[in-house]
Amino acid sequence: MESINHLKGYGKVNPETLANPEPPKPQKRISSAVAISAVICLTLVITLAIAALIHESTTESPDESQPQSLSNSAESTIKTVCNVTRYPDSCFRSISTLNRSPNPDPEAIFKLSLEISAAELSRLLALFKTVNSDPATQDCVSQLEEAISRVNDSASAMRVDPGEKALTGDKVKDIQTWISSAVTDQETCLDGLEEMGSTAVEAVKSEMNKSKEYSSNSLAIVANFKGILDKFNIPLH
Repeated sequence: MESINHLKGYGKVNPETLANPEPPKPQKRISSAVAISAVICLTLVITLAIAALIHESTTESPDESQPQSLSNSAESTIKTVCNVTRYPDSCFRSISTLNRSPNPDPEAIFKLSLEISAAELSRLLALFKTVNSDPATQDCVSQLEEAISRVNDSASAMRVDPGEKALTGDKVKDIQTWISSAVTDQETCLDGLEEMGSTAVEAVKSEMNKSKEYSSNSLAIVANFKGILDKFNIPLH
């Protein structure tokens, strides 16, 4: 019986509710309508903006695509400079990674090659200093320090006042001598390890591959710098 009486309770209307019915809430309906209108307007604006962008991209003039042509110009210039080296692929990859100019000149590219050489030599030196307990590597430390000094001297020689040309005929000769010494320093390191019968020779050769390539690239660029400038119709001062 209780269950039946309980069920009978459903469907009954509370007299208080009838006496005080809730008033309609038009405000919510108005707010919903405003929100829907706003969404429709925003969608329309976005659609028009996308359509405009598509139209602009499909009607772009040749002049507006200039940044791409400048990028191709930079790539072409770097390849022309690197083609005089013994390791052109290594030269191109390393310099392209650092280059930020859309139209670099050969002088700027050579500066980047010096930065790359110095950075790799510094990395190699730090590696040697971590294994300085091996007497066979002590000479290598001093040789690498000397090589870094020579490359830094070359970079310093190219720092000039605004408006001045960094490379002159005399500077080219000096820089060529310094970088040649840096290459020799690395070879001397390896020769010393072999003479001492160090077991680290092969490991050092492997670690030194990049530094030797980068130094060789810098040397080749400066050794052929006049010919490189001639290709771009730029005089050597």
